[in-house]
Amino acid sequence: MTLAPSETKPWIRRFRPAPEARTQLVCLPHAGGSAPFFLPVTKALSPETDVLAVQYPGRQDRRDEKGIPSIPKLADAVARELLEWADRPITLFGHSMGASVAFEVARRLRDTDVEVLGLIVSGRCAPRCRCITTRQLFTDENILDDVRRMSGTDSEVLGDDDVVRMIMPALRNDYAAVMSYRSEPGATVPYPVVALIGDSDPQVPVMDARAWADHTEADFQLHVFPGGHFYLNDQPAAVVGTVRHHIARWSTADALRDRVA
Repeated sequence: MTLAPSETKPWIRRFRPAPEARTQLVCLPHAGGSAPFFLPVTKALSPETDVLAVQYPGRQDRRDEKGIPSIPKLADAVARELLEWADRPITLFGHSMGASVAFEVARRLRDTDVEVLGLIVSGRCAPRCRCITTRQLFTDENILDDVRRMSGTDSEVLGDDDVVRMIMPALRNDYAAVMSYRSEPGATVPYPVVALIGDSDPQVPVMDARAWADHTEADFQLHVFPGGHFYLNDQPAAVVGTVRHHIARWSTADALRDRVA
């Protein structure tokens, strides 16, 4: 079953429906993040690409729902949703925690009718590596310190007690998911993988991003941008241009295969 172009459900946000687009881009946010983080991507790529942004439970309009503190279980839920939404070839694009979720979603879609063109992983070390952490993230203050260190949220926002109380449940949930995540040894996907990172990311050394090559049975490319963990906020045009390039490359290859078949 596929949904009408303007229809929305709790898990998926389609900010600018593009029913005539040939492909879809599925965006998965970082720890504590939400679907509107990808609004700039939607605005830049619509209507050439139909952009779907995932909204995890436990935040914003889903704040009364229980979070899922497990990346595999989160991937199970997202993959089930995409069976309804993915009516065209899709590219998966995840940032930070979202990259791990995207990888696990791709694994789950392998034996379904959903056609995956490729996987774009941003700001995340490969599953076989352990991302750098400078502290044990067991307290709210440690989590907030880590968020400040990565510059993912405006420091003034984190100084507002009411805002902090509102976002902490989602952050606790997502950090628990990240800290407990272990992919299966030797896990791979049959799709091409592109890794994007900032050159001064305190959590993702270049060598750990390059290790994503070990998790694909197809081709791999690495793009390094100036900036830290949230480098994509500082240069959205360059990042969107890279995403657009790979979607075009993969969809063209897909079309050629269809013609040969």
